[in-house]
Amino acid sequence: MKKKTGPKLSRRDFMRLSAAAAAGITLMPAVACKTEIIPEPMKRRFGKINFDVTSMALGGQSSLQWTPDDVEPANIILKAFDLGINYFDTSNVYGPSQVNFGKAFREMDLIPGQPGYNQQLRESVFLTTKTMIRWAKGGYPTLPNVRNSTEGNHGEGAVADLKRSLSQMFGNDDGTYPEGSYVDMMMIHNLVNFEEVDVVYRGLETPLDMDDNFGALIALRDFRDGTNITGLNPKNEKLIRHLGFSGHHNAPAMIDMIQRDQWDLLDGMLVSINVNDRRYLNMQYNVIPVAEAKNIGVIGMKVFADGAMYTKEPGWSRVPDDVVRIIGTEEVPSKPLIEYALTTPGVHTLIVGIGEIDDDPLRCQLVQNYYAAQIEADALSENERRELEKIGARARDGETNYFQLPDKGLTPPGNVRLEKDDMIKLSWDTSYAGDEPVAHYEIIRDGEILETVQHTPQVSKAPFTYQVSSGNEFKVIAVDAAGRKAESEPLYS
Repeated sequence: MKKKTGPKLSRRDFMRLSAAAAAGITLMPAVACKTEIIPEPMKRRFGKINFDVTSMALGGQSSLQWTPDDVEPANIILKAFDLGINYFDTSNVYGPSQVNFGKAFREMDLIPGQPGYNQQLRESVFLTTKTMIRWAKGGYPTLPNVRNSTEGNHGEGAVADLKRSLSQMFGNDDGTYPEGSYVDMMMIHNLVNFEEVDVVYRGLETPLDMDDNFGALIALRDFRDGTNITGLNPKNEKLIRHLGFSGHHNAPAMIDMIQRDQWDLLDGMLVSINVNDRRYLNMQYNVIPVAEAKNIGVIGMKVFADGAMYTKEPGWSRVPDDVVRIIGTEEVPSKPLIEYALTTPGVHTLIVGIGEIDDDPLRCQLVQNYYAAQIEADALSENERRELEKIGARARDGETNYFQLPDKGLTPPGNVRLEKDDMIKLSWDTSYAGDEPVAHYEIIRDGEILETVQHTPQVSKAPFTYQVSSGNEFKVIAVDAAGRKAESEPLYS
């Protein structure tokens, strides 16, 4: 690969950039400095994946998808490579995003089989794409509450989306792809409810009928392992190295997705996380701890609430005018928002969509965000993180996360049941946290506290349990870190 480098940043300009970043503000010099110094990026071990991922990653939307007329999207990707960023995100529903990656990959000699193919560089980066189709193959039935791709729906299933991704990024966008092409991860994209999770696991939790349709996961597993259990991989191709899923909306459904993974298929999760997360049915106290407990690689997104922290009205982006092209504001600086996401326990990297780049590092979104992301996972205390949440409250009074369910507060333990044999056995499923984490459960027998059971992330469908020899009326009460309680209905022995 022909490494692209620029002139070095003077010590004076480097210190100005660092001081500006430390203060969480952006400097706009009268004369643009067209130089930059690039420190080695911070990296974190990516869950159970044998890969050290940079804390800053490149998102596949913003100008890679809704490209303004004066922006060349491939240059954003090339600049991210030059910075040392090694995680790259895209999707089949991101318009031309995958094609733009293909343009950049040609310049970087990342096309297998082409003269000068740089296999070492290809193996040094982690490339993820996604499908919003829940079924393995085309002709999927329409079911209530189950969305398939509403944008970029190509009439086929998740397997077709996988091959389309490879064709757009490594081939000629004609359905073919060169031998040796692969993506590091394929994600089931934007799960929003339990019914969609049901479909995704068809053929795994239910008998596999190869003459009928089945869920995306079992088929994509064939393309990970080079097997042909589903009949959809007759060439025994290995086109995927890891499987994962993403979600912006419904933390309980995302928890369900993880809990049902008896086959240890899921290596990655892309999840929304920003300073206004606790104002909604949040991710940081609900699904992220479950993913962390299973050692799943966690990628954060929506750090700027898809632009709603700044210039865009809350709602999904659709056109180039929706692309945010500023670097924070004095009232809501961008740096602390990035720091908040990257100090959320369990998060390994953060994808950020880039609206534009600039030769002047002080004007360049990508460089500014890169510097902000150079933070250790434990750099901020919980009190410091709460202070950063006050910054998010300044953006539309904190009402930015249109993509998340509203806060419901601490919920009672789920599915509480009682079985009586020689002993009385109580069992229950996790409570969902409000704006404080769940701390423990109180076991109430005949109106008195009998015992407390520590809350831990429920990583499978195996419930919490407690056994007692005698008693008449029982309740299980969830207690959060603020001492608030939510109790189950009484059960009688």
